[in-house]
This record gives sequence, structure tokens and C-alpha cells, in this order.
Amino acid sequence: MSDPNTDGKKSADRGAGGKFAKGNKASPGRPPGRGVVAELRERLAQDVDQIIDLLRAQALAGDPQAIRILLDRVLPSLRPVELPTPLDMPAGTLADQAQAVVQATADGDIAPSQAAQIITALGGVAKIIETTELLARITVLEEKHAKA
Repeated sequence: MSDPNTDGKKSADRGAGGKFAKGNKASPGRPPGRGVVAELRERLAQDVDQIIDLLRAQALAGDPQAIRILLDRVLPSLRPVELPTPLDMPAGTLADQAQAVVQATADGDIAPSQAAQIITALGGVAKIIETTELLARITVLEEKHAKA
């Protein structure tokens, strides 16, 4: 048997951390599906119908824990959903539109989270416009420089 690797370098049968390298025949490890958890699942699988029946009977008898277990497994948990809210945006500048979003939030017409998403989207539009304008300016400057 070889000594553990302590110098941090790989060897023929050990990895850099001193553990057996993949494919080492000296210690192939436990075969998949043969751990303690796998054995417990195998034993429970034989009695799962009886367990479910017992849990159902306890829930019907009013056991709150049994009820909670069944409902947690059968019904999905409810998540809040924001419905789309129509918003009239002015045709002016992006700053005017952002101001309209802030005002709609202050008036209670839209939720603050919706306002944050809209303003983030307006910021993205502003960056796109800025990039497009810069590319147009660079193109004009390059054309002038090429003619000179």
C-alpha cells in the first residue's frame, strides 16, 4: 500500500489532495445505491401503502401534523402573483416616463415592485439609445476622418 500524498502533487494512485484517484482499483468505493439511506428507502418502499393509509386515517381523525404533512405533499404552496397593471406612459422623454411611473406608484396605481421593474427597463432602454447614438457619432467621425 502506498503512503498518502502530503506534498500536494498528483501521483499514479493518489490525487493532489491525497485521496485515491478516480479509477483506482485499490479502493473502488461503495457501489451506488447501497448506503444507509438507500437501504432505508428500500425497507419503506415495502410498506408505503400502509404508511399512507395510516397517515390519511390520522389526518381524517384531526391530527394537525398528519394534515400538514399530507397537504404539504399534495397541494403546492401558494405564491403571491402580481397581475399586470395597465399604465399610461407619456410620449415624452425617458425622464418623463420615469416620473409618470413614480407618480403612479405614489398614487397607488401600481405596486412598488412593478415600478422598480419598469424603471429598470427604462434604464435599459436609455443605455440602448445611448449606445446607438454613440455608434452613429463614431460612424460620422470615421467617415470625416477617412475623407480628410
